Amino acid sequence: MKFPIKALALALASISYVSFAVAEDSPNKVQRVEVTGSSIKRIVKEGALPVQQISKEEIVRSGATNVAELLQNIPAMQGFQVAATANGTNSGGSVFASLHDIGQSYTLVLLNGRRVAPQGSGSTVNLNAIPMSAIERIEVLTDGASAVYGSDAIAGVINFITKKNMQGGQIDASYNAPQQSGGGSSWNTSLTYGFGNLDDDGFNALISYRHDEQTPLKAKDRDFAKTAYVPVSYNGNNYIFDKTSPSSIAGNATVQFKDSKTNPNKTFNPALKKNGNCGELNVPSLTTQDACGFDFVNTIEIYPESKRDSLFANTQFKVNDNLKFFGDIALSRYDLTARIAPNAVSINFDKTSPYYTQSIKPYLTAAQDLDVKKVGVTYRTYDWGTRDTQTLTDSNHFVAGAEGELLGWSWNTALTWSRNELEERYVGGYMKDTEFRDMLAKGSFDPFAPIGSQSDATKQLIKNSLFNGSVRTASTTLKGIDAKASSEVFTLSGGAASIGLGADYRDYRYEQSPSANGKIYAFNDIPAYDMHRATYGLSAELLMPIVSDLEVSAALRYDNINKIDNGLTGSTMGEDMAASTYKLSARYQPTKSLLIRGSIGTGFKAPDMLDIAQPLVAFGVTQTNTCPFPNTPYCKPATISAYDMLKGGNQSLKPEESEQYTIGFRFEPTSNFSFGADLWDVTITNQVSAVSQELAFSDPAKYASLFTPSAEAGTGDMYWAFKSMSMNIGQSHTQGIDWDFNGNYKFDFGTLSGTLSGTYLIDSSYTRAGTDNDWTDSLGHTGENNAVSFRNIIKLTTALKTGAFNNALTISFRSGYGDTTASVRNLATGKNELITLDVPSYTTMDWQGTYNINKAFEIRAGVKNILNTEPPMSLRTGNGHQNGYDPRYTDPMMRSFYMSGSYKF
Repeated sequence: MKFPIKALALALASISYVSFAVAEDSPNKVQRVEVTGSSIKRIVKEGALPVQQISKEEIVRSGATNVAELLQNIPAMQGFQVAATANGTNSGGSVFASLHDIGQSYTLVLLNGRRVAPQGSGSTVNLNAIPMSAIERIEVLTDGASAVYGSDAIAGVINFITKKNMQGGQIDASYNAPQQSGGGSSWNTSLTYGFGNLDDDGFNALISYRHDEQTPLKAKDRDFAKTAYVPVSYNGNNYIFDKTSPSSIAGNATVQFKDSKTNPNKTFNPALKKNGNCGELNVPSLTTQDACGFDFVNTIEIYPESKRDSLFANTQFKVNDNLKFFGDIALSRYDLTARIAPNAVSINFDKTSPYYTQSIKPYLTAAQDLDVKKVGVTYRTYDWGTRDTQTLTDSNHFVAGAEGELLGWSWNTALTWSRNELEERYVGGYMKDTEFRDMLAKGSFDPFAPIGSQSDATKQLIKNSLFNGSVRTASTTLKGIDAKASSEVFTLSGGAASIGLGADYRDYRYEQSPSANGKIYAFNDIPAYDMHRATYGLSAELLMPIVSDLEVSAALRYDNINKIDNGLTGSTMGEDMAASTYKLSARYQPTKSLLIRGSIGTGFKAPDMLDIAQPLVAFGVTQTNTCPFPNTPYCKPATISAYDMLKGGNQSLKPEESEQYTIGFRFEPTSNFSFGADLWDVTITNQVSAVSQELAFSDPAKYASLFTPSAEAGTGDMYWAFKSMSMNIGQSHTQGIDWDFNGNYKFDFGTLSGTLSGTYLIDSSYTRAGTDNDWTDSLGHTGENNAVSFRNIIKLTTALKTGAFNNALTISFRSGYGDTTASVRNLATGKNELITLDVPSYTTMDWQGTYNINKAFEIRAGVKNILNTEPPMSLRTGNGHQNGYDPRYTDPMMRSFYMSGSYKF
């Protein structure tokens, strides 16, 4: 375990969740309010926890249109999945949270202090399930909290706290549009209404509904993203970065011969041979002579289309001062359509095909013609249209509980039922298997014809062959019950010591049902799942004010995770797991203006159910085209085709474990200025990992067990496939500093306030996939995990309040980094070279003005990315089909304008 000074970080489950506050309407009355931690705005509110709070005003002032966008503006957030990567993946637009670049599966997301059903078989919560219009504030605990919440809280906790005890209504509406034409506009409207006063009437009910719509943005409408054939200037030389696809239109042909020694495989594009050019949206291949590359990027959308409807309701019923009942309902539907390039398919035929006589034979010698074994074509089904995937994600969350006081104990208990369910539909560009194979057999279309040249009869056949329907449904259901209680137990010099006790039980079920297996051409079958496991945990914490200036707390938790029940086979999979975690923390305030805090503790994460129980299934393709075992029957005939990847689970997996610490301070020398910093350090061991494809292909003999012959979808040909298998082998170490400066000053004309905050990463290293002590990192460069750990992320927010009219200016900075090493063609020499770009830093500036017409009506107008800063060039691969920039770290919208209004009644 690595740590310099130890001290602080947690208060009891019930005490970090329930604290004492003075009610505004009754100065002598003490009531309990729910909090995740303490506010970081002023020392008088500062607790032992490093908590970053986003207030209701800050939420509105950010101009964010959804919860994910709001969280991604926090400097401590990095390493998460964004909605834009839905274009090129099957993410369905899901967005997750990741604290400190530790990973989205290690960040626990709560709604009003309780868990929400995750998406998939693990623990990550899709932020699209969180009701934006009902959020009162967000509290981000940037310290590990497994000793309170159990699994998944290694990096920290994000708690969304909703509005409560609201009287009256509020209508909000907003519209946002980029300055540059081509799409990307969005709008939303919401209605929130509450009635009943909990203190006066004994009850309160609140309901909030919101509708959002986002239009798509096409790649061709942004110069930095419009092509896969990218001109690059580097060190005074001009290059081309060619990411075009070998699946072209017209198609590329690879002829295999019976005597491969005399006649090596021959790859060429018949249309290029015939016409002397590759045709529309195609360019001559820089990797294979006489072949063409398809510029697929010109056909895609770089930001997906979406609609969202969300409904939140909260009720509270007060029986007396010692008993209250409450309930939450959160419902949402997220409808996203992602459009990517037309389908890339492989077609096989022999000498009897009309395709051969017309398009292949004229370009072979007589000897080659006699020796032909078969012909394979890599073809782009452009005339079938783009591949359009609609994903419907339904989130349903119900909580019913009670809290009160009994015999000197404060208690809180609730039942939770929560489900995240999605349906994935193909609504364009995918072909029915029977109809498309029939077209192939009859030669109903010409794969060597240029774009738009098919006959009217063929166009009708194409229309009839399109698949439109559901391909799978999947759901994760969480059922749980929790109870916690706290009480003062004895008195110390600094005050009363308190104890907190907690217990919780959760039941998870993950199901997936395919609905299109065997119906779509070249479509890998989707597996069916029915997995179920239960967990329970017990916790105890002690908070001790040793003296008036020193507070120490200790927390201990035990968790048990059952083995997985397989509902499809009636068997159990994996092993029962148990974990104990602890947390020791302290808070020392030697003067009124100075606070010192720190913590030391452990954490754990249970493996996802699929990591344990997943059978071997298709999982995309490799990044390499090199045959792992040359001159074997399962090598692909052309070097332009990647190999299939398969993924499988491991029933011997154990929980991942962490050791961590924090140490920090807060200093407020005057009432209008404060600053602070927290050093944090997290080491994770026993991490679930897998041998990377790069490592396996670099030494296939050593990893021979991870290669297996597998039938290629569509053609049925047997080729090598790489197996990615889960194992407990990895480690990671992440360390950094969260810091901030806060100030305000009153002028005659108004108050100017500002916050400068940031996260500085000191280390973000991990063992190479499949190794236990071979370390690498991604700090300041694109690492082997195809991601960047940014050294500095900084945000400056200033606000000028002058009465009815207020202004806010926000500047966001992300440091530069070393890009992926990419192969490019030197235009002067005609040779391929490897280069690594230095991606410059990325800074954006936003402005918002607010005018309060009266107490009821407020309008806001703003400009995002005032300087119209383009995303810097990146030659990265993966994480979506976008090209020329990295959609994970930048905004393709460029300068945009928005206006919103709010009316209270």
